[in-house]
Amino acid sequence: MIQISDKAKDRIDVLRAEDGLTENHHVRVSVKGGGCSGLMYDLDFDDNIQDSDQVFEDKGIKVLVDKKSLLYLAGTTLEFSDGLNGKGFQFINPNATRTCGCGESFAV
Repeated sequence: MIQISDKAKDRIDVLRAEDGLTENHHVRVSVKGGGCSGLMYDLDFDDNIQDSDQVFEDKGIKVLVDKKSLLYLAGTTLEFSDGLNGKGFQFINPNATRTCGCGESFAV
């Protein structure tokens, strides 16, 4: 399961509205090879649910995850920070054994 913090939910709602998207545009989270730690997170809106997707819902936000990515993301919380150390989405991933300095890539 992937959880969404209150701040991340609020930011998703704002971005969806700014882009003129409907509630049928869900959040797709996936993992791809790359980055300085070996794996990278990918986050986007998607209105196409694939048969192979796992669908989670938290705080009224549907999250789509392909089966391969789910192996790396189980138990992850999507957070949003707008503090002095930077602005953006962050993944609090209990499966990551190391992350890069920017937090956009990880290893398991």
